[in-house]
Amino acid sequence: MSTARIHTPAQDRRRKGRLAATLAVGLLALAACTPAGVVVGGAASAGVAASEERGIRGAANDTLIRVAINEAWVKEDFDTFNRLNLQIYEGRVLVSGRVPDQVLADKAVQAAWKTEDVREVINEIEISDGGGIKDFANDTLINARLDAGLLFDGDVNSINYSTRAVGGTVFLLGVAQDRAELDRVFQIARDIPNVKRVISHVIMIDDPRRIASPSGQPQDSKPAESR
Repeated sequence: MSTARIHTPAQDRRRKGRLAATLAVGLLALAACTPAGVVVGGAASAGVAASEERGIRGAANDTLIRVAINEAWVKEDFDTFNRLNLQIYEGRVLVSGRVPDQVLADKAVQAAWKTEDVREVINEIEISDGGGIKDFANDTLINARLDAGLLFDGDVNSINYSTRAVGGTVFLLGVAQDRAELDRVFQIARDIPNVKRVISHVIMIDDPRRIASPSGQPQDSKPAESR
């Protein structure tokens, strides 16, 4: 006699998220080989967005924020701000990367704060001349392995996370279903070769910052969790 397997709501969301993300990968690959690629690619993006905690509207809004910040950076100094990375989830903006002086870092953060619908700006910019080819290659490999590790892990809803490696430090942003899921994300990242540290700005699904109205003023950010 078989026993029915009971799934919690969080497990159901993770399963649906993995399915949407995996389907999107397949559809985007198909899009590259068909005349209807634009339509297929758009459907894939919409399908993933609908499965995210932020939904289609939230994903679209974050895309508009990204475009606006990049445009502002280009107007300031394209060569310098090309070194920076943007991670955005539900209007929370994480800026990482390396610039040669504090003035440029401040300009980058100020431009982000001036963007409409931004709720919070997290400054993880390092003041340095930047890494070399080896650092770039290591970070690229870390990013690829982390994306794959999260996507195919049964305990993580990967589409709710944004990740980026800079000089071997991995930055996490997004929404976790629970503490166990976030701990698993930390473990996956820490197990990747050449990862020096993992810094999380992930919030829980019931965090009040998720429903707060954009104020145009800096919010008090909780300290990052680092491992």
